[in-house]
Amino acid sequence: MVERGKLFDLCQVRKLKEGEVIKSFNCGDKELNDFLINKADKYKKSLLSVSYVLEKENCPIAYFSLSNDSLSHERFDKQSSFNRLNRNIDNDKRMRQYPAVKIGRFAVAEIYKQMGVGQYLLSLIKSSMIVDQKSGCRFITVDAYNDAIAFYQKNGFVMLNEFQKERRAQPMFFDLAQLT
Repeated sequence: MVERGKLFDLCQVRKLKEGEVIKSFNCGDKELNDFLINKADKYKKSLLSVSYVLEKENCPIAYFSLSNDSLSHERFDKQSSFNRLNRNIDNDKRMRQYPAVKIGRFAVAEIYKQMGVGQYLLSLIKSSMIVDQKSGCRFITVDAYNDAIAFYQKNGFVMLNEFQKERRAQPMFFDLAQLT
């Protein structure tokens, strides 16, 4: 077992290449495993998302997929929640919707859970939106599985609406302006 602090020195994050096949991955969720193994390339070819893999010695440790999104007032259950978000934006820049990037899929292999991999990747995603800034992007959105909400909250994401127990995933967002 690799020491937690040394793990990231031995890893690299890279964009999946077109046509690339990942043969095996197990994060404990069949749907997330299936996406990486069978669907990520199709989503890329259809221009719907781009997937990245964190790997050690050509073995996937974790992955995430990103696509464009927006955060609009219609997505909020209460207008007051959107108004609260708007308060953090200069008056002359306020809009009815804001550019965002969506984390469509995010998974860590079971044997690497609780080692800081997820937090490392979220930090990488956040900073890449600020440092690379290939387009305007104010927010990161995610539909967090209910059992992952605490993880996202620990990493600065907030609920878009009140928790709805009948939903498998809850919409959340992170304001990138916190990093500037």
